[in-house]
Amino acid sequence: MTSSRVPAAVDALLAILRASPALEGIRIVDGPEAVNLTDKHRIHVGWQPGDSAAVSLEQSWNAAGARTRDEAFSISCYAESRSGDKDMAVRRAKVFEIVAAVEQALRATNEAPEAPTLNGTVLWAELTAGDLTQAQSEGSIAGLAFTVTCQARI
Repeated sequence: MTSSRVPAAVDALLAILRASPALEGIRIVDGPEAVNLTDKHRIHVGWQPGDSAAVSLEQSWNAAGARTRDEAFSISCYAESRSGDKDMAVRRAKVFEIVAAVEQALRATNEAPEAPTLNGTVLWAELTAGDLTQAQSEGSIAGLAFTVTCQARI
């Protein structure tokens, strides 16, 4: 018996994003990584700038009898698009395009019916929040910190 669905869910989210045709060419990073200016577009799973929590979670008993527990958790994620030019509008549009592909990858399709359950690791998962940041540093950078919220039964 597991005490949390978090490890399996994070692994499944990484696998789903890495397999998504819409995210081809986007570097999918597990957790934090040193800044790499050669990667123009990337997604971090389990990390956001300035946030020390990879995942926030809460658990409670599902019902009387204490046989199962409900677990709610949020996976911190971050998408970034950078370029050597100063055109912030293009970077902003690209980072939202990247996050839209993440949201689409979490929807059920005929080819991926288990996507919203992170391949059966949770009851459901969805993209629920985001914060846009922009900067001019050796070109334009747009980042979108976002959260994938999950509900599980353990």
